[in-house]
Amino acid sequence: MLKSYLELFDEIANIFNKHGFKLYMVGGTSRDFLLNYPVDDYDFATDATPTEMHEFLPDANYRFEKFGTVSLKYEDEHVEITTLREEGEYIDSRHPAYIKFVTDPAKDYIRRDFTINALYIDENYRVLDFCDGLKDLDTNTLRVIGNPYTRFAEDPLRIIRALRFVAKFKLNIDPLTENAIRDLAHLVKKLNPEKVKAEIRKVGEQEQNIFKKLMNMYKL
Repeated sequence: MLKSYLELFDEIANIFNKHGFKLYMVGGTSRDFLLNYPVDDYDFATDATPTEMHEFLPDANYRFEKFGTVSLKYEDEHVEITTLREEGEYIDSRHPAYIKFVTDPAKDYIRRDFTINALYIDENYRVLDFCDGLKDLDTNTLRVIGNPYTRFAEDPLRIIRALRFVAKFKLNIDPLTENAIRDLAHLVKKLNPEKVKAEIRKVGEQEQNIFKKLMNMYKL
């Protein structure tokens, strides 16, 4: 599984490189790879815009290209490739007021939720870490990027995601992040119940008990 996954990344990265662009593993993909966990999702980031990807990936799915996201079926695997971007303030607890495509991962990482999900691995398997994500992986720490109160208020679903990651990876919650979870847990009730249920369904069977205890602890 791991070998075929690396081969898949190498092959797609080679396509981008031939056209003058970079490709990175990112998000849960790079996190799980670094933790030596099974890689279930293929999330990549690139400095190529969707318009530029049209030129060399004509058969990809461009349904969400205005958000910078392109879906690709590659050797029976579903791959999601997102253009590096900056985001404006969130206007509806889920979507930013605007997005701006960029070419530098150092500008992209700021929009991501947790430090352990903001690690970029390039085609040479060099890890780009702008927020001590490697340190947090090493110390089993879940920490929000930026002000946790601001980030959870932007998108309260991140609170559920935080507890899901804690249950899955047996993480310790950074004190500032934990305080924000306690103080803002009530915001989860304002979310679309179906979105909350969809996030909860991602909790693995082996993590169910821990996750339920965490939900009760924070009165969710």
